[in-house]
Amino acid sequence: MPRVSMAAETPAQRDLEESIGSRWPVLFGVWLVYFCFGVITASMAPLVAPIRAELGISTGTMGLILGAWPVTYILFAIPCGMLLDHIGARRMLALSAVLMAVSALARGFADTPLMLGLAVALFGVGGPMISVGAPMVITRLYEGQARSTAMGLYVTGPYLGGLTALAITNSLVMPLVGQEWRAVMMVYAGAVLFSGLVWYLLSARMGRRGAGADAKKYDPAAFLEIAALRKVQILLAISVGIFFINHGFNNWMPEILRSRGFSAVAAGYWAAIPPAIGILGVLVIPRLATPARRLKMMAGLFVSVFLASLLLQTGSRELLAGGLMLQGLARGSMMTLAIMILMDLPGIPQDRLGLAGGLFFTAAEVGGVLGPVAFGLLAPLAEGFVVPLAAVSVLCVGLLVLLVRLQNPTT
Repeated sequence: MPRVSMAAETPAQRDLEESIGSRWPVLFGVWLVYFCFGVITASMAPLVAPIRAELGISTGTMGLILGAWPVTYILFAIPCGMLLDHIGARRMLALSAVLMAVSALARGFADTPLMLGLAVALFGVGGPMISVGAPMVITRLYEGQARSTAMGLYVTGPYLGGLTALAITNSLVMPLVGQEWRAVMMVYAGAVLFSGLVWYLLSARMGRRGAGADAKKYDPAAFLEIAALRKVQILLAISVGIFFINHGFNNWMPEILRSRGFSAVAAGYWAAIPPAIGILGVLVIPRLATPARRLKMMAGLFVSVFLASLLLQTGSRELLAGGLMLQGLARGSMMTLAIMILMDLPGIPQDRLGLAGGLFFTAAEVGGVLGPVAFGLLAPLAEGFVVPLAAVSVLCVGLLVLLVRLQNPTT
């Protein structure tokens, strides 16, 4: 595989280049931490009913709690982009695992809705460290078709993690811990800590460098230069919509299915269909998404979500399964293609990709907050989550309009 250029490399780039002979173990380490990111992200969705019953939480308040971590994520995404070159990818991803584990552990000790919300919010401090750090690892170690393959592989991590949490939380983990949702959180906290240890061991050679980043590229002027690009602005708006859809569905899908008559265990299994299909999607779609095809493929993904939002309102389980498959096909690939488009946009220097990634996730997580909150607030307006699903349909139309603007930003 070709190596990226060593010219004008940053300390973080040198960290990663030192591991060029062992890229696949490093990639596995990233994947494992990202897998546990997905586990924690999806861990509360199957437990909404027992959590609400024990703590006396309304649907709207539960939506606010589920959307708490994207709020802190927004605040920390850009600082994490700046932090990457200062402490190196190795320590940054390890710290991410520790913070995510503490968040899961704190949820298990929460006695009030406020405490639970704060525990969930803590996840948003560690989350952007992996979200910003992982694309940087891939970008520095791979290029061309190899980069697309690597990105497709590591992005399967959070979707496999989410699938695992949805499938086994009520069917396996809850029975093993005596039907105690708090104990489930502690089990998942231990899994995240283990992933951080594995990453730290596999990435040992990356820790030799990582201090002394060039502060110039992170001054306000550098930030404003990136944010002022018209195509960047349009892509950031698209990212908000993508995360609105993904976070809304990720947090409420089991409850949407339960509103269709599924039991808690059955809803968990059926809710695992989208991430399962999503894994296949991210393994194939990024490889096919050449620069010339990316916008058209993104449009196809938005159409898939639009159709899914309609099918999920039907009473037929066959049509419901089709909607879950379409939503799963789009969920992982939308974000992956958006990041690939961002990394290749003209006007963004290679040594500012960390800052650009932080900017991307800062904007995107606005949708990450609005998605779960909007689903929770709109759900009581009609039975079966009809209103939130209709909102997704409208949003998909808006995203298609933005894609046209991204291709022709002056129109």
